[in-house]
Amino acid sequence: MPNTIVKLLLFPFLLEGEARIWLDKEPPRSILTWEDLVSKFINQFFTPSKTTYLRNEIINFLQKSNETFNEAWERFKDLLRQCPHHGFSELHQLDTFYNAINPNDHDALDSATGGNSWIRFPANVYRLLKASQKLDTQGVES
Repeated sequence: MPNTIVKLLLFPFLLEGEARIWLDKEPPRSILTWEDLVSKFINQFFTPSKTTYLRNEIINFLQKSNETFNEAWERFKDLLRQCPHHGFSELHQLDTFYNAINPNDHDALDSATGGNSWIRFPANVYRLLKASQKLDTQGVES
């Protein structure tokens, strides 16, 4: 069974509240593919103005002066999750974040990734950021 069919069959069990009510009100056989479901869901819960607002929040992201690197990264990822249809490539996301962090964190990221080589290997940077978060979390727990 194709992955998209499995997702389509399991999706209703993940919903609650307003999203569940919306899906239950959809006419029978009005959603036949995963793409149909995604399109209808986004149109229902993300107005064009909300999408524009969230995309602008992502584009204009800046690390706060009292915010650690990991806090900024988490907040940035939260913005991306709030707008799952943002359409920004992985490279664009990393570039936006990189240009939004403070100079000290900028230098630390450059050092950890070997300068701007991170642009050519965005997946490596994601792994580095994830590892950095694990270390930070372990340091807090100790």
